[in-house]
Amino acid sequence: MAEDADGSEYFVREIEKNDGCVLRVKQCYLGDVGCVVWDAAIVLAKYLETKQFHDPPSGVNTWADRRVVELGAGTGVVGLMAATLGAQVTVTDLEDLQPLLRVNIQENQALISSGSIAAKVLKWGEDVSEFLPPPHFVLMADCIYYEQSIVPLVESLKLLSGPETCIICCYEQRTEGINPKVEKRFFELLQQSFNCEEVPTDKHDPEFQSPDIHIIHIRKKAFV
Repeated sequence: MAEDADGSEYFVREIEKNDGCVLRVKQCYLGDVGCVVWDAAIVLAKYLETKQFHDPPSGVNTWADRRVVELGAGTGVVGLMAATLGAQVTVTDLEDLQPLLRVNIQENQALISSGSIAAKVLKWGEDVSEFLPPPHFVLMADCIYYEQSIVPLVESLKLLSGPETCIICCYEQRTEGINPKVEKRFFELLQQSFNCEEVPTDKHDPEFQSPDIHIIHIRKKAFV
């Protein structure tokens, strides 16, 4: 356990990249759900490195110079991974999570050469004009759990997405309490405006995957 200059206590989760570099992501002992690196965030981060997106020997790099916005970034691990792969990333979350995002950006800056990363406040359902034109990718990991946030989240996805935008959503399926109802509602709302396609697990990172964790590619329907 480490204590930073401001007295807050962090513990570090290390995520090894395919090139051997290690992302060091600080989490808070105290705080809300955004202060922890969730499993779905690791699964999504490692998915960004799979050969379909990033294969240095064959020169494939989907992320190079792509504009990426991460919603509900929390610790920022997914956005950080994208930035180390060459993307121009904006990680977004509520005001109270900005200090943790900034700490993690600073901590991993040395791994980011061709890409870039910045943290900004974005409250779902509110104005997104500073994130436009629409990014090439919107990334989100484990953002589907608060019933009251589902409508604003879908609204933000509609506002952010253009015809070329690919939203990659990763979530852990939870069977207890209100979770199944919230997930069902999210996908019902989403499918009014978007097409959704689940990524089979053989396309996930072979080590970082779980039957409970789903990755969905989401694109705006042409008529919307």
